[in-house]
Amino acid sequence: MSLPLDGPPRQSDARELWRATSLAEVWLRPGDWYHPAVDALVEAVEGGRSPDAAAQRLGSVRGAAGVGIGEALDDVTCLYRATGRPLDVEVLRATAIGWVHGHESVPELSTVHDPATGLPTAQYLAERLRETYGTASRAGVDVTATHCLLVVDVAVDGLDAWQRMTRSAAVGRTLDQVFGEGHPMAAISDGVFAVLCERGDAITRVARSVRRVVERNAEILGLSEALRRPTRVWVERLPATREGAVQLLRHLVR
Repeated sequence: MSLPLDGPPRQSDARELWRATSLAEVWLRPGDWYHPAVDALVEAVEGGRSPDAAAQRLGSVRGAAGVGIGEALDDVTCLYRATGRPLDVEVLRATAIGWVHGHESVPELSTVHDPATGLPTAQYLAERLRETYGTASRAGVDVTATHCLLVVDVAVDGLDAWQRMTRSAAVGRTLDQVFGEGHPMAAISDGVFAVLCERGDAITRVARSVRRVVERNAEILGLSEALRRPTRVWVERLPATREGAVQLLRHLVR
């Protein structure tokens, strides 16, 4: 598709630029990206009108379709990046509000993942800890010497629901990007996250890197005020028993 040589992109061009950027960077399933609500948001942004209502509608569509809130917010961010516009935080807020309404309209099928962060739940992490302790016991290995929890605490008081939600989505996406597959992780509570890691000389360096990436991503999304500053990241030694590890998770929920 050829683009105009001068001036801002036409609506159809802007939509295709948005789609291409989102599919390349954040969107998981190309076949379910388009919805008429996409056009409504592009029209509002391109026409200089308030895009809040269109963003809320798109967020509702994404939530009802089972798209995670992090993916939905990242997608809208791609619209602004693809068209060279500064990110409108109010549009992200409207998208998040719509997402909540859409998500709540659909019966919850699973508690394995927390929809706000895209990460597994604390119950899932407790199960993975049980497996880790069982494997170590059968191998005659001391789990406290081989594994640990990396804990991230960004919690602050006085946030509204949208700030908490977008912050959780941002941190969840960051941890998924940093650790990827093979590292059980979970949203322990509002603003507290944990990753099951192997112990080693690199874990302290990883903790510092996580802090930097979390804070940088928050600045990009305009969420710095929604994070504890500096962000608390530390390595938690695992107890000697699985029961003790479950108690540790309960303590971190507080």
